[in-house]
Amino acid sequence: MSSASPRREDVLERDRRDAERRGVEEWRGVAAEHNDEVAERASGLLKRRSRALLADLLRPYLKTVWLLVAVVVIENAARLSIPRLVQLGIDHGIPPLLNGGRGTVLYEIIAVMLVALVVQTISRMAFLRGAGKVGQQVLLELRRRLFTHFQKLDVRFHDRYTTGRVVSRLTNDIDAIMELLTGGFDGLVTAVLTMVGVGILLLTLDFQLGAVCLIGFPVLALLVRWFSRASSRAYRKVREYSALVIVQFVETMTGIRAVHAYRREPRNAEIFSGLAHRYQDANVRSFRLVAIFSPSVRLVGNITIGIVLLYGGWRVMHGEMTVGVLTAFLLYLRMFFEPMQEISQFYNTFQSASAALEKLSGVLEEDPTVREPEHPVSLPHARGTVRFERVRFSYVPEREVLPGLDLCVPAGQTVALVGTTGAGKTTIAKLMSRFYDPTSGEVLLDGVDLRQLSDADLRRAVVMVTQENFMFDGTIGGNIAFGRPSATQAEIEDAARAVGAHEFIAGLPEGYATDVGKRGSRLSAGQKQLVAFARAFLADPAVLILDEATSSLDVPSERLVQQALRTILADRTAVIIAHRLSTVEIADRVLVLEHGQIVEDGAPADLVDADGGRYASLHRAWRDSLA
Repeated sequence: MSSASPRREDVLERDRRDAERRGVEEWRGVAAEHNDEVAERASGLLKRRSRALLADLLRPYLKTVWLLVAVVVIENAARLSIPRLVQLGIDHGIPPLLNGGRGTVLYEIIAVMLVALVVQTISRMAFLRGAGKVGQQVLLELRRRLFTHFQKLDVRFHDRYTTGRVVSRLTNDIDAIMELLTGGFDGLVTAVLTMVGVGILLLTLDFQLGAVCLIGFPVLALLVRWFSRASSRAYRKVREYSALVIVQFVETMTGIRAVHAYRREPRNAEIFSGLAHRYQDANVRSFRLVAIFSPSVRLVGNITIGIVLLYGGWRVMHGEMTVGVLTAFLLYLRMFFEPMQEISQFYNTFQSASAALEKLSGVLEEDPTVREPEHPVSLPHARGTVRFERVRFSYVPEREVLPGLDLCVPAGQTVALVGTTGAGKTTIAKLMSRFYDPTSGEVLLDGVDLRQLSDADLRRAVVMVTQENFMFDGTIGGNIAFGRPSATQAEIEDAARAVGAHEFIAGLPEGYATDVGKRGSRLSAGQKQLVAFARAFLADPAVLILDEATSSLDVPSERLVQQALRTILADRTAVIIAHRLSTVEIADRVLVLEHGQIVEDGAPADLVDADGGRYASLHRAWRDSLA
C-alpha cells in the first residue's frame, strides 16, 4: 500500500501538468520562469497587442467616446462644485441671516446647488446610457470577429487549440472585457478628474492647507505603483487558471462517455480539484493585494483628514481661515479618497480585462496556415480531375507522411485507397479537401492549384464525408441541407432516398422535422452515417471523398448504400477510403499505399487475381475474417 501511493500521486501530478499544458500559452510561461528579460519583452508585446485591439474596436465610436468623456467632465464639474457652494453658503450666505439681513445670497447659492445636482444627475444618466450602448456594440463586434476568425483558422490550429480554450475565450474573457467597458472606464475617468480637480481646488481655496494635503500624495503614488505591478501579475494568473478550469470541465463533459467507460471519474475529479485549488490560490493572492492596498489608502486618507482638521481648526481659531473653507476642504478630501478606495476594484476589472484582451488579441493574430488567395482563380463548374504532383507533407518536422506523391485521378473515376494504418490514405483525403496544404508540390483540381481557388469554389467542388458524422443541433432535414441551405423539401427527400435514408426518417414520429438531439444523440451511428451521406449528396460536389464513411453501417445498410453509390458516383470523381473491402469493390481503380507511396494500382478484379500482390493478400485476409 505504501509503495503504490507515491506512484499514483506521480501519475496524478503528470495528468495535472498535462491539463495545464493544454490550457496555458506555453511560450509565455516558459519565458516567465526561465528568463526575466524575455518575460518582460513578452509582457510588453502582449500589452501593446491588446491595446491595439481595444483601440481598433473603439475606433468607429471615437466621436461618441469623446462625447461621453465630455459628459463625464460635465458631471464631475457639477459634482466638484458642491463643496465650493457649501463653502460660499457658510461664509457668505449664512452671516447676513445671523445679522438680521435677507437670505438672498443663501437662496441663490442653494438654487445654483440644485441646478448642479440636476446637471450631475442628467449627465450621469446620459453617460450610462451612451456607455452601455457603445460597450455592447464593441462586444458584439468582438464576438463576431472571434467567431469568424475561429471558423477561418485551419484544422491544424483546431487540432492543438482545445474546445475548452475556445469556450473560455468566447465566455470568460468576453465577460471580463464587458465588465471593463460597462464600469471600468467610468471609474478611471472619474478618479482622474476627481483627483486632478480636487488637487487644483484645494490649492486654490487655501494654498498652505492645500500643500499640507498634498504631503500624502507621494505615499499614495507609491501604493498605486506597487499595487498596479503586483496586481498585473496576480490577475494574469487568475485568468490563466480560470481558463484551465474551464478547459478541464469542457473536455471532461465532452468525453463523458469515455470517462464513464474507463471509470475515470475519481481521477478526473482529482485533476479538476487540483486546478480549482490553484485557481483559488491565485484568487486569494489577488484578494490579499486588495486587503493591503485598500486599508492602506484609507489609513493615509484618514491621517490626512486628521491633519487638515487639526491644522485647519487652528487657523480658523486664529482667524486665518473661514469655517466654510475648512468645511470645503474636508468635503473635497472625502471626494478625493473615495475614488482612491475604489481604485482597487478598478484595478481588479482592468487587470482582468487586460489579461483577457491579451488572450483574445493572440487568437485574432493567429494566421491560418491554409489561406484563401488574394486573387483566386475562378472555377465555378469543376469537372473533377485531381492531380498530385511531387507532393510532400508532414504533420511534424522530420517525419514525412507523403515523401513525394504523384497521382492522377481523371474526372468521373472512383478510386479506392487501401493500406495499413498510417500509410497516408486520410492525409491524401485531407490534402484533396485542402484541410492542409502540402509542404511542397501541388494538388490540382482541373489543372488549378487548390491554393489558387477561393474557398467558395473549392467547398462547392470538393466534399469530404468522415467517420465522425457530426450532427448539428436541429432537425434531420436541416442537417441534410447543411451544405445547401436553399434546397427544397423535395430535394432533401430525394437525397435521402438516394442513400437509403428516407425509409428510417419517414418512420420517425416527426419525419424530417425530428430533432436529432445533442450531436445526433437520438440517432444510431448508422443513421447518422446515412444522414451525413445525404448531406454530401445534396451538396452535389464534383469530387466526393468518403473516409471510412461506411464504418458505422451494418451489413444491410452498407449494401443499400453501395447500391446508391453505384448510381450517384457515376458522374463524379470519388475517392473511397475503407478497411471494408466490400466498399472498395464498387471502385474503378484501387491504389494500395505503403509509407505514403503507391505500391499497387489497378482495377479491383485485376489486383485480386494478382499472385503475391498486396491487395490480393488484404482481400484474402478480409474474406477469411468474414468466414
